[in-house]
Amino acid sequence: MPVTLYNRDGHECLMFTDLADDHFGEAVQSNQFLITDDNTGAIIDPGGNLAYSELYLEMTKHFPPQRLSALIASHADPDIIAALDRWTTATPTAKIYVSKLWERFVPHFCKPGKTAGRVVGIPDPGMRIRIGRNDLIALPAHFMHAEGNFQFYDPVSKILFSGDLGVSMLSGEAAKSPVTSLAQVLPTMEGFHRRYMVSNKILRMWADMVSTLQIDLMVPQHGAPLYGPAVKEFIQWIRELQCGVDLMTSQSYRVPA
Repeated sequence: MPVTLYNRDGHECLMFTDLADDHFGEAVQSNQFLITDDNTGAIIDPGGNLAYSELYLEMTKHFPPQRLSALIASHADPDIIAALDRWTTATPTAKIYVSKLWERFVPHFCKPGKTAGRVVGIPDPGMRIRIGRNDLIALPAHFMHAEGNFQFYDPVSKILFSGDLGVSMLSGEAAKSPVTSLAQVLPTMEGFHRRYMVSNKILRMWADMVSTLQIDLMVPQHGAPLYGPAVKEFIQWIRELQCGVDLMTSQSYRVPA
């Protein structure tokens, strides 16, 4: 069952957290998101083949897949978009939004010709993506962790879909419950962020950018949403985090004995 993140005045945001729980331990848990507005919809980070069938069946209970106008990918990892071949069949007119760095790579997930004319490369500064009556804002999130990477801010619900930033390594069931204190999930996120984020310089610039937005809920692609005070606590924590190349030394690059 999906979690309703927002539902007001014909604008709805749903989160699916447990579609691959049968494989938890074998495959990383991942979240998928459905945004609908005025009889139009978009899926953010639709996922791989482990999630596809359950996501398709659950989504049809809330919204007809044929009316999706956008398949949106924060980056091009398998857990983000590996089921693209099946989604291009299920949604014959939906555009595929992904960083311009990945627009010539994502066709490799599909049979020849299935993405022709459908891929929209998001430029590095980001863009606005029209969903029904409103825009979803693609925010630059490069090197967190992918070279071409975006987060998506919904100005209506004040939700930041943050991709791999804010990740906590939890089961799909545990990921359904928003956390209001960063301390609740910090032990499950610190190791991930130290390895997968590229540098403190990038994190500081991101923190400066998002501090200009009103964010009521920050929802990563793995783990639990951050709500209320936990959002500000995360921004403060990540601003100071040493990670990625900050932690690398010459000892990290040695020929194995």
